[in-house]
Amino acid sequence: MPRNLFTVGYEGTNINGFIANLLTNSVDCVLDVRQLPLSRKPGFSKNELAQRLNRAKIQYVHLADLGTPKPIRQKLKSTRDYSTFFKKMDAYLAARKDAIETAYKYAMNNICCLMCFEHLAAKCHRKLIAKKIKQRNGNGLQIIHL
Repeated sequence: MPRNLFTVGYEGTNINGFIANLLTNSVDCVLDVRQLPLSRKPGFSKNELAQRLNRAKIQYVHLADLGTPKPIRQKLKSTRDYSTFFKKMDAYLAARKDAIETAYKYAMNNICCLMCFEHLAAKCHRKLIAKKIKQRNGNGLQIIHL
């Protein structure tokens, strides 16, 4: 049976709904792939999120090296050019082999979920990270966007 790797964006939800979604899908490890794990949404900044997940028996891991660098984020915000954004992020992530390997190891030992802000995986760099982890695994992972 293939192993699942989930991805989720917390845009449009609250912390209770977010955690309930993870628990419904038996997630036991969240890999936060935001470069800066801060949020204006209550419950989603690093320390509070880690505490809330810990109470739900879900491990929290922040992988800052897999987050989108500020210049790439700013360019996307000003141009809304997702094609260029994904090309730049793909090149950036290609140079982050150690961080991808770390994420891969977590995914092989846990039921993991890559987490970022953007609700739609199609508009988020986490889909690229999931793809790189899947390739590292020899394509044995099933990627599920929550």
